[in-house]
Amino acid sequence: MTRHPQILRASLVTAALSTASLSGLAQADEVRFATPPWPGATVKTEVASQLLERLGYETSVKEASTAIILEGLVSGDIDVDMALWRPSQGGMLDPRLESGELAEVVHNIQGARFKLAVPGHVWEAGVRSMADLAEHAERFDHTFYGIEPGNVGNEIMQDAIENDAYDLGDWQVVASSVTGMLSQLEANNNGDRWTAFLGWEPHWMNVVYDVHYLEDPEGLWGDASTVSTVASAEFVERSPNVVAFLEQMVVPIEVQNAWVHAFSREERPLEAVAGDWLDANPELVSKWLKGVRGADGSTPSPESP
Repeated sequence: MTRHPQILRASLVTAALSTASLSGLAQADEVRFATPPWPGATVKTEVASQLLERLGYETSVKEASTAIILEGLVSGDIDVDMALWRPSQGGMLDPRLESGELAEVVHNIQGARFKLAVPGHVWEAGVRSMADLAEHAERFDHTFYGIEPGNVGNEIMQDAIENDAYDLGDWQVVASSVTGMLSQLEANNNGDRWTAFLGWEPHWMNVVYDVHYLEDPEGLWGDASTVSTVASAEFVERSPNVVAFLEQMVVPIEVQNAWVHAFSREERPLEAVAGDWLDANPELVSKWLKGVRGADGSTPSPESP
């Protein structure tokens, strides 16, 4: 069985999506994933991809921003995205659901969090809410640390600044990357310097660091987060067997935390993290595959999906 991981950097995806090689409809036994450059989403997508390849499907995975991925789903160049966060990215998704272009298959992680956070020593000093930030602006250097430019979390923080929410009008957002933001957290993870940063769970940051999520009385970050698997409407119609699998692939938060820790913190190879986990967890894999058949219509054996 030939693997086609094809992990592309976001700078290449925009051009790639416009080429003839990606245009048109995929074959019934082909699944084209895309993922934003987040460790949790990357490993989760790789796990799904490897499991489908064990069932006889051909898969590919492209890396891009959520905005590019949604356009690719609508245009038919991408089939599945497993990393759409609600409510923070709902505004990007809902119009496409209402138009019938896309389908929300399942909330693959429930009880997730995606909002502004501070390390433990800042929390213990009394910063428990976004309403507490302005009073300590100097300690934070009037700065929020976000991730990649264009991320919805960055935009929520920037909107707070522009609207002077919580008296934050003189603050700034530093957009970087997941690695850059966590490096800043690591550098400031002591009692002398304070950091306000975009945090989320599941992620290994919640295991390695003492992360606390700030209360948000004005509701800028919306309700409790979930993470959705989203597919093009055409793919849902074309590949009901794969959709049946995706509907059942709901990942416990502690499992994805462990994936991200192994891949991003321990720096184990992506394919090894996913493949070793699949081999070691037949019980959960069997639940995901209940009633699902191989690409050739066969029933997978319990021992070797």
